[in-house]
Amino acid sequence: MAAKKVGTLIKEARTEAGLTQEQLARKVRGASASDISKAERGEKELTQEQLKQIAKATGVTQKSLLDAAKGGKKTGSSSSSSANKTSMKVTATEKKLVEAYRNADSEAKKTAMKILKGQAGESVVEGLLSSALSALTGGKRELPAEEGEDEA
Repeated sequence: MAAKKVGTLIKEARTEAGLTQEQLARKVRGASASDISKAERGEKELTQEQLKQIAKATGVTQKSLLDAAKGGKKTGSSSSSSANKTSMKVTATEKKLVEAYRNADSEAKKTAMKILKGQAGESVVEGLLSSALSALTGGKRELPAEEGEDEA
């Protein structure tokens, strides 16, 4: 029963992420498209590491897949909200934001949350933009001239 439930979640997450079984398999170490297909039908159990890789590739919570694999133990409202997150539709931009957030260090995550909540002062935003500009230009204070643009 648990394998069937996790299989359903994997298929939902994969299709919501716009991935084929083959594309997902390439993102999961040690899994083939056939393995993904069998897992989705509840005929094969994947390792916890493979479930974590599927969660990362599809943008669902690892907890929802791991809980389903363990038999769907639900405790309190947090489990049901995790289950709801698996069917949330997100835009390509939102997916990129989630990926960037997951790859950020804790300070960057705190700053991003402040900015998104409108709690960041002007200096925080200016500092963030300055850092981004510096990273894009290799430490120079100006953007490089576009091809075909006259330099002053």
